[in-house]
Amino acid sequence: MEMSGAQALVRQLLAEGVDTVFALPGVQIMAIFDALYEYRDRIRLVLARSEMALTHMADGYARVTGKPGVAIVVPGPGVLYASGGLGTAYGASSQVLLVSGQIPSGALGKGRGELHEVDDQLEALRPITKWNARCTKVEQVPGMVREAFRQMGSGRPRPVEIEIPSDTLGMEANAELVEPEPVLPVAPTAEAIASAVAALAAAERPIIFAGGERPLRGPLGN
Repeated sequence: MEMSGAQALVRQLLAEGVDTVFALPGVQIMAIFDALYEYRDRIRLVLARSEMALTHMADGYARVTGKPGVAIVVPGPGVLYASGGLGTAYGASSQVLLVSGQIPSGALGKGRGELHEVDDQLEALRPITKWNARCTKVEQVPGMVREAFRQMGSGRPRPVEIEIPSDTLGMEANAELVEPEPVLPVAPTAEAIASAVAALAAAERPIIFAGGERPLRGPLGN
């Protein structure tokens, strides 16, 4: 089916069950907003005044709903501003998908000083993402989105990131959406359960530490 990179992105998000995205417009990602407008009756667009808020909003959405939160930002400073919330989601094992724009694909790695250019943006986010990748072809967009959701839903849930250059978002080509596949949760083995039971049974003073947040430090807590 003929579609733009931005349309492929939004349509695959819909296929994955996404009904809400958090975003802040910018020149490299305006094609995404055009595509979102086509499906404004199916995807709720929540805007913020700073990328620093977007990933925290997506993280909060993921924790409350149990569904992945999706944030969309411009490359460079937008991505770096969004890294704070992404790092929080990483530490809290939260499912957040960050979709980042990118400078034109022909300018990648050339160091020409393109607007919002950051050298090796993918590498900058690797310490706070479970998986991230770049897509430079329209026909690859649906598969990359599908892989992002597979990564978030398998094993330990953590944030992921994909980036798409501005020319790829606006370019049209034949692309096919990918059917989502259910990801079964990882279950402990019988041996692991037996080992845990034995350890608890032998413990004299067992402690259960539960919850996703660290205790307060300083004047409000010890």
